[in-house]
Amino acid sequence: MIVTDIVEISKTKVEVCVDDDIRFALYKSELRKYGIKKDSALPVETYDEIMGEVLLKRAKLRCMNLLKSRDYTEYQLAAKLKQGCYPEEIIDAAVAYVISYGYVDDMRYARSYIEYASQSKSRRQIENDLIRKGISTDTIRQACEQCMDEDSIANEEELIHKLLEKKHFDRQKATYKECQKLVGFLYRKGFALDKIYRVIGNDGDWGPE
Repeated sequence: MIVTDIVEISKTKVEVCVDDDIRFALYKSELRKYGIKKDSALPVETYDEIMGEVLLKRAKLRCMNLLKSRDYTEYQLAAKLKQGCYPEEIIDAAVAYVISYGYVDDMRYARSYIEYASQSKSRRQIENDLIRKGISTDTIRQACEQCMDEDSIANEEELIHKLLEKKHFDRQKATYKECQKLVGFLYRKGFALDKIYRVIGNDGDWGPE
């Protein structure tokens, strides 16, 4: 194994590139400890020690510290470690470690998010939010089914009414353009058109253009 590049990240850390492929971050003191220099050989036993004794322990601790403040999905946690220049094998092992202790649970995260967001968001918007957070579609589907069984997802037509109240919508006085604008707003929120029209009324009933 050959150290093909060493790039300074900060005053205390560098990114080490091995064989033009493997990249990981070390403190400068660790660089000196292991005698790592650009264009020099990196013994396999040294590489294994860095991976197992330094980076894996550090990645596990990083995960634990992140989870102290709030919940993360597997995807979000892996993304945080990637930002820290951890190799994929270390990321996978560290995330698997916290999962094995139940510290990360995508199903639990999805259920909690649904219960929290269902009072203000449509099901489609909630699903899209969870997809962006890296939750699998199968997990989202199961979580929605469980929460719906427990009546934790509110009636979407009631949510539409609440949103219209916040916007001080008066159906009797609203013009055609105002109704159109509200339909677009609600549709972008993830509500189905049939539900929107049931609340606002059919377009033929709207006021003058």
